[in-house]
Amino acid sequence: MGERRKPELLAPAGDMERLRMAVLYGADAVYLAGESFGMRSFAGNFSREELPRAVRFAHEHGVRVHVTINTMPRNREADSLPAWLEVLDGAGVDALIVADMGAFALAGRYAPRCDRHISTQASVSNYQTALAWHELGARRVILARELSLEEIREIRARTPRTLELEAFVHGAMCVSYSGRCLLSNYMTGRDANRGACAQPCRYQYYLMEEKRPGEYFPVFEDGAGTYIMNSRDMCMIDHLDDLMDLDSLKIEGRAKSAYYAAIVTGAYRHVLDDVAAGRTPDPVWREEVERVSHRRYATGFYYGPPGQYTENARYIREWQVVALVTACDGSGMATLTLRNKFSAGDEVEVVGPDLRPFAFRAPVMEDGEGEPLTEPKNPQMVFRMRLPRPVPTWSMVRIARDLSAKS
Repeated sequence: MGERRKPELLAPAGDMERLRMAVLYGADAVYLAGESFGMRSFAGNFSREELPRAVRFAHEHGVRVHVTINTMPRNREADSLPAWLEVLDGAGVDALIVADMGAFALAGRYAPRCDRHISTQASVSNYQTALAWHELGARRVILARELSLEEIREIRARTPRTLELEAFVHGAMCVSYSGRCLLSNYMTGRDANRGACAQPCRYQYYLMEEKRPGEYFPVFEDGAGTYIMNSRDMCMIDHLDDLMDLDSLKIEGRAKSAYYAAIVTGAYRHVLDDVAAGRTPDPVWREEVERVSHRRYATGFYYGPPGQYTENARYIREWQVVALVTACDGSGMATLTLRNKFSAGDEVEVVGPDLRPFAFRAPVMEDGEGEPLTEPKNPQMVFRMRLPRPVPTWSMVRIARDLSAKS
């Protein structure tokens, strides 16, 4: 029996380092934003000068580049959009992710070489809406995260294969429908629909009675307080077999770290390849998604409404990157740059592009002068360490270190 049809694996790229990690760790495509018109204005993003370099690097590795233009532009922003679209078209971007009808029309006019994908912000929830966008010229729709697997299958059955379907499989969920929330704007002045969400749904809340100013009353759901708008993170790595009819599987996280981009992309890459080939996935890749910063995992709406989650919403952070491998010879002697402190004798792990993680005890290292080094301390310092075996460039050394918030 041959390999099954395999969806594209689409990974987040908040800046050049995160793009490099997503590409090298196995993405088929990356999505990113420029310095405007993207829903993650705090992600780092790409300047006009950086963007062509990013596209070139991705294309050299056979990876497509999708750029987000998924805010809802105001009048003056709409005036400046055509010039930005021409920049994207000239840079060789493969697809534009849009939510606004005006932006969609402008993209067809000023970036004719780019495919147009309809953002999850447009809340595509049924086959009629998907068909309407396709008839207007959309190549792909990114489905609303509130859809069940049964609803997605019906949309697939009632739309032509020329319309691609994309769905999120991993990352943060939002309490508002397809992320369209006014709470952040109301409470902090940061507009979630224009890229600046402050995530007030994650806050702990107390009540204050009108005639008792300054007197706060806790609303208990557990001993730590209340999380009335709280949600878990999505994780579908155990269920990719159910999603093989989709055209693209999307990992959320442009504002997450380069480590997150690498580890989650690599884990899904291996499991997706195994499922497509009819192999039982190696459990180590399921374990990998537990080694990034995350909230408790759930399967979103795929198998029915997830229900209100009332436990602690704090991130679980149990691993930390301590060094990045910039070179490694055939004997395993590696050159590294320091990211966080660690010492000779510490139990550490290495994970890298297409590299199954392995553990070892850190030996005595060498500084830039070749002198023995037991504890590199200066951020970004270059040092050398012998690894148990050769590893690819851009592998990472990490350590078990609980940095989870305690309250």
